[in-house]
Amino acid sequence: MPEDSTTPEPLELTHRAYASLNRRDLDAFVGLLAPACVYDVSRFDLGTYTGPDAIRRFYEEWIGPLYEFGVVVEDIEDLGNGVIYAVQVGHRGHAPNFSLELGGGVVGVWEHGKLARMTVYPDIDEARAAAERLAAERG
Repeated sequence: MPEDSTTPEPLELTHRAYASLNRRDLDAFVGLLAPACVYDVSRFDLGTYTGPDAIRRFYEEWIGPLYEFGVVVEDIEDLGNGVIYAVQVGHRGHAPNFSLELGGGVVGVWEHGKLARMTVYPDIDEARAAAERLAAERG
């Protein structure tokens, strides 16, 4: 039996990743990342991070001191060839009476059961177009 037959599908893995972040379980989250995973939030002027350690440090700084944090996934689709497209709203609360929401589209690429790349776009239409092109290219 091929090894890939026991690897969870990208959709299931993406749900696990979001659930880990919402629990602030960074150990579980980085356990889903490929060694050379790239996390690109540069379109929000937040930079690009490569590797589980750098991505973990980003999240520790981004959500660690917050009163409240959560990501609501409004839509998520498996476009095939390991490519996921999601529409998300991230919620950050600095205090009980203050919060900030950052929405956008996410393009994720899964390879061999690990997240290889995740790019977050402010424009969900741009994200969808990028995800569809990427899925076709990988086909």
